[in-house]
Amino acid sequence: MTATKEQPNQRANQPQPEEDLGGVSPPQRNWKGIAIALLVILVVCSLITMSVILLTPVDTQAGSDTKLAVEDLFKAEFKAHDPEAKWINDSEVIYRNSDGHVIKFNIVTNETEIVLMNTTFVNFNVAKYAVSPDLKYVLFAYDVKQVSDAFRVLLDGALQELWELDPPEVVNSVLQYAAWGVQGQQLIYIFENNIYYQSDVKSNSLRLTSSGKEGVIFNGIADWLYEEEILGTHVAHWWSPDGERLAFLVLNDSLVPNMALPRFTGMTYPKGKQYPYPKAGQPNPAVKLYVVNLYGPTHTLELMPPETLKLREHYVTMVKWISKTRTSVRWLNRAQNISILTVCDTTTGACVTVSELWLSKQTQEPVFSKDGSRFFLTVPVKQGGRGEFHHIAMFTTQFRADQNEVRHLTSGNWEVTRIIAYDENTDNLVKTVGLFPRRCLTCELNKAHCLFLDADISPTNQHIIIHCKGRPQFFGTLSSFKHIPVMLADYYILENNFLLNEALKYKRIQQTDFRTVSMEHFGEKKESVSLLSLWISDEFAPGGQAVSDRFSLSWDSVLVSSDSIFVARLDGRGSGFQGQRILHEVHQRLGTVDVQDQIAAVEYMMKLPYIDRTRIAVFGKGYGAYLTLMMLKSTDSLFKCACAMSPVTDWKLYGEYKHCPHKHTANITQYEFSSVLQNVQALREQTLMLVHGTADANIHFQHTAELVKNLVKVGANYSMQIYPDEGHFLSQQSRQHLYATLTSFYRECLKEELLPLPDDEEEEEE
Repeated sequence: MTATKEQPNQRANQPQPEEDLGGVSPPQRNWKGIAIALLVILVVCSLITMSVILLTPVDTQAGSDTKLAVEDLFKAEFKAHDPEAKWINDSEVIYRNSDGHVIKFNIVTNETEIVLMNTTFVNFNVAKYAVSPDLKYVLFAYDVKQVSDAFRVLLDGALQELWELDPPEVVNSVLQYAAWGVQGQQLIYIFENNIYYQSDVKSNSLRLTSSGKEGVIFNGIADWLYEEEILGTHVAHWWSPDGERLAFLVLNDSLVPNMALPRFTGMTYPKGKQYPYPKAGQPNPAVKLYVVNLYGPTHTLELMPPETLKLREHYVTMVKWISKTRTSVRWLNRAQNISILTVCDTTTGACVTVSELWLSKQTQEPVFSKDGSRFFLTVPVKQGGRGEFHHIAMFTTQFRADQNEVRHLTSGNWEVTRIIAYDENTDNLVKTVGLFPRRCLTCELNKAHCLFLDADISPTNQHIIIHCKGRPQFFGTLSSFKHIPVMLADYYILENNFLLNEALKYKRIQQTDFRTVSMEHFGEKKESVSLLSLWISDEFAPGGQAVSDRFSLSWDSVLVSSDSIFVARLDGRGSGFQGQRILHEVHQRLGTVDVQDQIAAVEYMMKLPYIDRTRIAVFGKGYGAYLTLMMLKSTDSLFKCACAMSPVTDWKLYGEYKHCPHKHTANITQYEFSSVLQNVQALREQTLMLVHGTADANIHFQHTAELVKNLVKVGANYSMQIYPDEGHFLSQQSRQHLYATLTSFYRECLKEELLPLPDDEEEEEE
């Protein structure tokens, strides 16, 4: 590959901070009196973390004199550029800059090289790319088609010569997946649900599986349930560190009922695509875990589940390699009350249980020491009146679950969201007596530039890539290059999103006010003024977080900027990162206490001096749309109008596994979760708009169809916005149309009504 020199990146210095990267500590909130507050529903409803997005007048924002428009959201300068920086070794990072070039950056020499020009992306309309581990070849994905919300890759190529992956036994079939291995030019790709392997780009293909069958048997690639609800990705295979072995799932959906996904446009006779979709109480896919040896004669071995799960329906929720021949696997029974972590020997297939500790985060990957004698997980730890919070625990294992020793290393009323790495050279976690000493590597950087961070550690834990995802005073990706145990002193800016920051300078953009609301605020009496508000019930399911410093611009930002509308979001009971007590309040009670919290927050907002209580609207998508409809049913004339996008209207129509802190929808038939379809008469007088894509594979159009049928029966006032053949996440063209529709809908709904003048006043004016 040819290389072109580029100018060194910007470099800056930062003072030494004082905390750890083990998790992002949420803002400290006033939780006094929580024990008393939990005694009654009304008091519980007051425990609300609320974000009110306030519009600041023009004269208080220097240089901000232009209103944000829907069209702005789709302009290039208003989009944050993610360079997708990745470590390729301990001293080099590869990323794509804002000009579209793929760059290799050496952090030791501070030198950059252009390894791939942007013209390649333009010529082939490339959707995705991946550089081989030896940096000699590149995989390209173009002509990507969307099937059931899963993207299918159609082509790969090299820098100087171009060819398609096309094994001889595959005819007229779509390439479902392609990726590099971990060494040299190893290639893996999937056709017809079968896995193919090449040791390098010019070698013959080797088919590793032959049982694949569309919609029935999935090898190394996830079906709907595993992609959407368990793994969170369509990738269901894992490379060993040396690239000599590949672990992969085989999912058998032969007993799973199929769901029809209709396609209406572009053909004379509409067609429907069938795909396995297990609803609550229906058969689940049978799962098996295999490891294949790729060096020498291929040999495939099954990794056996624990004895207690062998003859029962179960899930595999996590697979992670510990060494070249050992992997950790988490098994979960269907009822989701038994969780077993095993360490498996991939040369024999034997798996030994190392932990039967119940975890609320079933997909969490443990961090192991090199010899496997200890590992680290975040587990719930009781922290006084606020219940349990996730903190780092060290497990010293003798490969018997009953002999494990557990040491809790962190504590406090805050959450460790992820363990990024364990530095075995310094051994800080193990040698420390008492609590793990936290040192913040990014606090000063945080205060100066960014309030929402993520990070990736280099292979030998010497350097770190910091991804800033917060509100842009500085919004970009940093790469810091000093020994992590020492300090974060020097860093290079890989992307600063200059165009975005410049564009935002000249727009009226919301300012955010975070509040923790308690009962004492409910008694406040202030003079009301004629302004208005919009309540957003985000798509976050229980365990999620709606209120954060993460930067975003969407259609509601337009209303804030252009129409003096206040937008509020709430993290009430059932939300994450506030302790297990708050999270588990919705256990077996979806649509009850969480709805009460939403309503309590709205009632609090109505007492604020800048809110017109006669003009309050609400919007929600997915689970948020479910909450929106339940709020409308639970109140009388509280909201002037509402929009529900892709709503869950009946949990019996929804898929397996999701939307509970302990995923109790697996046994949904045992519980009576509140259904929107019950007592639809309560929605009769509401001004309601429904939005749904007809090809939504996550929350089927069936939910909205059932609701509409019931609304018609009671003569309800509703409007409908349908997007034919669109999935749960709309295409850009449809999103632009939706955003324009939503802003118009809420502008019309929330506009101030002018009362007619008396006759005598009209005569005087004439």
